[in-house]
Amino acid sequence: MKCTSCALACALASLSCLAGVDARAAQTAAAAQHPAARKAAPAVPKVVIKAPWLFNRATRYAHSMPEVPGPEITVTKKTTVVQLGDQPPIIDNHERELFDRMPGIVLAEQQNPTELNVTYRGLGNPQESEYVLLMQDGIPMEMDWIGYPTLYYIPDPETISQVQMIRGGSGLLYGPEPEPVINFVSKEPTPTTTGTIQQVGGSDGLYSTYDSISGPAGPIGYRADFSHRQSDGQRANGDYDLNSGDLDLDYSIDSRQKLGLAVHAYSLESGIAGFMDYAQFKADPNQTTSPDDRDWEHRYTGVLTYSNQFDSRDLYVQKLWSGYQDLITRSGNYLDTTALITTPVATGTTVAGQRFHYTGLDGRFIHHYGRGGAFTVGYTAYESTSPYQEFNSANPLADPYSPGGTLIYNDERSSHYAAVFAENLYRFGRFHVVTSARFNHEQIDSDETVAPHPYLVNGVWRKNIPLFGIGIGNDFGRGNETYINISQGFRPMRYLDVASPFGKFAPNNNPDPTQYLTYEAGVHGWPITGFYYDASVFQVDVKNSIETLPLTPTESISVNTGDQRSRGVEAETSYDLFQLLPAAPAGAHLAAFANASLLNAVYTSSITAGQAGKTPPYAPHYVLKGGLTLSEAPGLKLSLVVDAVGSQYFQASDAGIAAPASIGPGTPARIPAYTVADFSAQYRLAGHWRVIGGISNLTNREYYSRVFISGGKIEPALSRQFYAGIAYDL
Repeated sequence: MKCTSCALACALASLSCLAGVDARAAQTAAAAQHPAARKAAPAVPKVVIKAPWLFNRATRYAHSMPEVPGPEITVTKKTTVVQLGDQPPIIDNHERELFDRMPGIVLAEQQNPTELNVTYRGLGNPQESEYVLLMQDGIPMEMDWIGYPTLYYIPDPETISQVQMIRGGSGLLYGPEPEPVINFVSKEPTPTTTGTIQQVGGSDGLYSTYDSISGPAGPIGYRADFSHRQSDGQRANGDYDLNSGDLDLDYSIDSRQKLGLAVHAYSLESGIAGFMDYAQFKADPNQTTSPDDRDWEHRYTGVLTYSNQFDSRDLYVQKLWSGYQDLITRSGNYLDTTALITTPVATGTTVAGQRFHYTGLDGRFIHHYGRGGAFTVGYTAYESTSPYQEFNSANPLADPYSPGGTLIYNDERSSHYAAVFAENLYRFGRFHVVTSARFNHEQIDSDETVAPHPYLVNGVWRKNIPLFGIGIGNDFGRGNETYINISQGFRPMRYLDVASPFGKFAPNNNPDPTQYLTYEAGVHGWPITGFYYDASVFQVDVKNSIETLPLTPTESISVNTGDQRSRGVEAETSYDLFQLLPAAPAGAHLAAFANASLLNAVYTSSITAGQAGKTPPYAPHYVLKGGLTLSEAPGLKLSLVVDAVGSQYFQASDAGIAAPASIGPGTPARIPAYTVADFSAQYRLAGHWRVIGGISNLTNREYYSRVFISGGKIEPALSRQFYAGIAYDL
């Protein structure tokens, strides 16, 4: 890392003058342009810059981000942007449609929306998306960003304008977790009054409503929305009831300063129909194995944003956020969990409650100089308190917020995180170089007062992790660019690495955070109207993976067990096929897209005998996605998408799970390959009315993509689902 340290020193010394660009205007222009647009393109504000060839590439198509969006530098970092307005509305728990335009993303699907399970490039178990950083408007969505980075919240897709996926330097740009960062960008207040009332019904008692209003109110721009979604579920006790709402207020202090307040509220109650053994899945994937289990989740977050565009060269953005989230889970103690069809009966229950109170600050300043150069510097600070309690109750339907019974676990936890970072973009004609550095400090505290084991953890763990990166790019031909990126990332030590209700940790338990080094080289561009491509080769080296190993039958320790390497090829492309038809109607597009990820992942070393050479879990050799979207003014959108995922191991041993002989074979070592198709549509009737509809899992494929490592229990994916509805737009 000596060379990158020297490069950083050069970056810090290079703060000089400017050539300006209003980065926010550039970002607005990018969002306004459809990648396939060639007829009836909407007008966008003119952006005056001194070196237009440096920026026009990044603002012509919605597939990629601007090279310098706001106070952040993304050039040389591979990006994918999904404009949700380019496809019909996403209804219900159909997460594939959010990610099918993102190469390499692997979903471990479940039937209800309690959590999102995402992984990438074989870098970790997708359970609760613990190995991917997901953000909303640059604010972490995890329950506890550091100590418990799990995802039990996802914004309603109708409230989101675009989803950004940034590889490579994502850890340098935003913080902990390996690549990528997936950032949900919320819709903003509109300059004129607009609104929507949408009502949808569908399979399994689905009812969904989405209502919004937006516009100006004097000097304040506002946007408010409310969503409600409920379903009986495909299986008994698979029901859910979800409410969410957002409020966004923007106030322009003057022509350069802006103040924004965003509030996000979310509440979910959901049944948990339960995992099942392989034999149970083959006998009846619609059976219920946990008829009394439920989840309750609440999340409330407020975000205050101040921005100051001092002049055409300098921009400062400061964010302050604070909020609360909880996760309450009721898990029954069942007499019969192995019968093929018989519904188990609970004799008692365990109620686990985790609560998170969090506050964060993020400040970024950028200075533009020369012919497209930019220097950015900033800081992040975050803290959270996260008490965790478990109760045993004889009542299988115990009240989640007053369970009674016996307190069996109590841990008063807290986490602290701080970082300072700097990046510099140099321009040398058509070449550009980005140097990056981020210095991270992590602290987690655990104070167990009650536990089902004799050793109570009471300690503080502190880690300091420096990260560096460098990117090089070259513009060539007409609208093409090569890029090379070498960057570091890390996964923070978590609460469950040092204290857990599931077992006793040794007193000397103190693993190091897992670190990641990513190499990526590729080329992307838009050489002709309506056509976009991006292809790259990559390698990710993982050092010091953390695993829990048994020391004795009653005692465990979290240790750094070894290293991993993931390498492969990733590509995406899209083309407006109507470019081939000069007589196509004005405003009509037939956009074809495809993306592919070919992956070879392997453990390169391990303290566990025989582990080196095995394939990590959830690392399929291929992930292929493609589709067609037909759109025609004023409001027709038809979309057909196909996802194909190769077979993948569900645990690191590359072995299956045995089952009791009474119920037949255990869970196979590999999750079988599967291919799923989804169709969705929207059509605008006369005036303000729209009709929408869709069919997910069009061919009614019976499959599963999620297996719980402990016990090899299977979560069936949804079978074919229908929905239809109507919307009125102001």
